[in-house]
Amino acid sequence: MADVISMSTNEPVSLRLIDREFLIACPPEEREGLLEAANFLDRKMRDLRTHAKTPGFDRLAVLAAISITHEYLQLQKRANHATHNTAEPGISEGLAALRRKLEAALDAQLK
Repeated sequence: MADVISMSTNEPVSLRLIDREFLIACPPEEREGLLEAANFLDRKMRDLRTHAKTPGFDRLAVLAAISITHEYLQLQKRANHATHNTAEPGISEGLAALRRKLEAALDAQLK
């Protein structure tokens, strides 16, 4: 049976993370991005599982969240540095949108 996580009131999308299935509602225009994010998270969790002493799903999800957040923050710092030096507003807008999506996905995962 799949866990259902509601992010909005649209079509459910079936995602598989390791050995668990999740149904997440999302707008049709965000479906492709959601599937890419789930594939990325699944690969990260599988990679962490090969190195984890206790590879429980919840532990892997937390480790993946910390790892992805760390990578995101490093990219954000570099982008902020580049934005201040080159005045590229598109980069900071894109990062802000990515940050909002990442926060929504992490919030949904933790519920």
